[in-house]
Amino acid sequence: MNILHLSAVNNWGGGENQIELLCREFKEHYPEVKNQILCKKGKLFHKRLEKTNLKFLTASLAFQMDPRYIRRIISICKKENIDLIHIHDSTALSLAIIADNLADLPPMVFSKKTSFPIRNRKQSLYKYNHPKLKKIFCVSKKTRNVTSEGIQDENKLVTLYHGIDPELQRNLKPGLDLRNFLKIPSERKIIGNIANHIEAKDLQTLVKTANQLINRENRKDFHFVQIGGFEKPRTSSLLQEVKQFGLEEHFSFLGFRENAAALIPQFDISIITSESEGLPQFIYESFFHKIPVISTGVGGISEIITHKINGLLAQAHDHKKLCENILILAENEELIPKFAEISHQMVLQNFTSEIMMEKTLIEYKKILHERL
Repeated sequence: MNILHLSAVNNWGGGENQIELLCREFKEHYPEVKNQILCKKGKLFHKRLEKTNLKFLTASLAFQMDPRYIRRIISICKKENIDLIHIHDSTALSLAIIADNLADLPPMVFSKKTSFPIRNRKQSLYKYNHPKLKKIFCVSKKTRNVTSEGIQDENKLVTLYHGIDPELQRNLKPGLDLRNFLKIPSERKIIGNIANHIEAKDLQTLVKTANQLINRENRKDFHFVQIGGFEKPRTSSLLQEVKQFGLEEHFSFLGFRENAAALIPQFDISIITSESEGLPQFIYESFFHKIPVISTGVGGISEIITHKINGLLAQAHDHKKLCENILILAENEELIPKFAEISHQMVLQNFTSEIMMEKTLIEYKKILHERL
């Protein structure tokens, strides 16, 4: 079985991490399932893959419909006798559909990692309902429900949760002592967030939450640490807001850091303020490291966090409720080990990369069996 994975993104994030984990699991458990990745030349995913033993190829993609990437897909499929194309972002899906119109490509599957609905326009509906696209792997039930609104054949949709590699998480080396590096006093609790600076992560609400907690509630015993790739002009706006609120002594931006999950054990609380999500990897990683999670309940997050059972939830944009939840944990510390243990067992039993790989393989086999 020869699988080609397509990625056409610039950044490194949870979705790219899942591609890497999936291919690693296949390499370890089913070496006869050969996986190779086509990624964007010179970007963060390319640089990351260079440090692995996974098979990958690159293509130039200077603009969204760059013919060089399209030709590369066709060439690889013919040369490597690809049986199935696994597509991991919407741009790559568009490129694969164009390539199929130029050459008869193998069947395709698509991983839908966000809870954005399919746009009600001709081009979008065409590519997501394309006959070569046999399955859409939805990262959560919420993603599946939202996606179904634009899909003619709902049998295409499969809920397939992502996961983490427990052994990999155990062996991560932080390489940085946050308290020493950022000069955070020992009496301050660290509230950590890992997210690239994109609109869906709504980091403006994170800054507002910090302002509510530190300035309005006068809780100077907290420090916010935000890790993730900067994006102009959004990052500049966030930095400006931190300065306007006078939060410079209580808020740090570290930018992109490879293996950022290695820093999670240094957090006292993990926080997610997203306005839209599929299901963030950061939650699974926090669960594994037994760090309590406070989050907005968007996308599939409420499928794995039950309010006051294994975490605390708020509505999107509700910085006051997020602040209230932080204070609940701070003033009821007995909740922390309870939340942490329930979440830790949940991730080990249901959300590992090996489980994800096994379920993915079942779907691959169904598609290829139909093809025979």
